[in-house]
Amino acid sequence: MTTPPAPHQQQPAYTYTSPIPDRRAHLGDALASEWTKIRSVRSTLWTLGVMILLMVGIGVLSAVAVAAADVDLGGEPVLGLGFYGVLLGSICVITLGVLTITSEYGTGMIRTTLTACPSRVRVLTAKAIVFFLLVFVLTTVVAALVAVVQDGMVDGGEASGADWFRATVGVGLYVAALGLLSLAVGALLRHSAGAITLMIAVVLLPIVMAMFMYAEWLQDVRDALLTYSVPSQLITLYGTEVSPSGPSGWEPVWITLGVAGVALAGAFLVLNKRDV
Repeated sequence: MTTPPAPHQQQPAYTYTSPIPDRRAHLGDALASEWTKIRSVRSTLWTLGVMILLMVGIGVLSAVAVAAADVDLGGEPVLGLGFYGVLLGSICVITLGVLTITSEYGTGMIRTTLTACPSRVRVLTAKAIVFFLLVFVLTTVVAALVAVVQDGMVDGGEASGADWFRATVGVGLYVAALGLLSLAVGALLRHSAGAITLMIAVVLLPIVMAMFMYAEWLQDVRDALLTYSVPSQLITLYGTEVSPSGPSGWEPVWITLGVAGVALAGAFLVLNKRDV
């Protein structure tokens, strides 16, 4: 027969209710987590800070130079002066896009991330959404501010509402899509230096290669490299078409978004199939 415990040995009965709601995690939780991470790391502050500095500094300096030289723009809008700062600023976006995913592989934090959120598709989707929206909003706002300053400093032709929309929102979408492609490449390679080097080559190498293609039988390849290179597509958004048969209007945005979508689909597939 079992002897009951003495009264002083009995533990008081009580219940504990956790303040944390007991529910299934969803995409909103992953978005909140990725937003906290991307705004709290120094790489975001430095890369986007340098991007803003380049866009504003080069944009204003180019307007000052044109105004001081009293250059006749021939009735062309001054919006195209923002191209140079955006092109250099896009290198910063490429760097941040790669680091958004590869930095976690480098530090081993990706294991913690995937432990907290086992759905790898959800993790990569959240990273892509947060990064894309952040870059799109920031680039659009800065591009619009620079365009207003340049328009006030330089006498140029009258730009239509469609021109302004394409040179601000269109440029923001294009740079954000380029960053999204960088994020996908980072997820595929899982190596910061390698992915950044590859993306910079994607931006600059086609133009450099085309400059050395003097042979007549390489003319078609040269034209294609010049027409579809990143700088050529970007300047098209400012109303300057590199080739009559090349992309025009909003086509550079759709091309880059399509390429980024294909690369991101490959990143989803690879992330689900391999170990971390």
